[in-house]
Amino acid sequence: MDIDRVSEIVNGELLFAPDIPNRYTSAFASDLMSDVLRYYMENTLLITGLCTLQAIRTAEISNISCVIFARGKRVSNEMIQLAKENNIAVIESGLTVFDISGKLYQNGLKPILG
Repeated sequence: MDIDRVSEIVNGELLFAPDIPNRYTSAFASDLMSDVLRYYMENTLLITGLCTLQAIRTAEISNISCVIFARGKRVSNEMIQLAKENNIAVIESGLTVFDISGKLYQNGLKPILG
């Protein structure tokens, strides 16, 4: 699934998309960045309500190339800049983490199994 389709499914606003096209096959939802750091993920997006620089840094370490910020959280300019430096797409959505996860699952993304 490409970034434009992801953004459409989650009723999101795509704030940044890198020039490098990604095809997402799975998603991971968490507000605990320590849980995210347990995995090295490819073709995976992160769904979170934790709207901080730490979420972007965690995505970088875990090889996550897209972060969806849920519950109407607003991303700062500093977060966008860090995402750009690391080629991480950023989406804001007014939906809950639960709704976003369900919609993406219904449209074919798979969970990360531990």
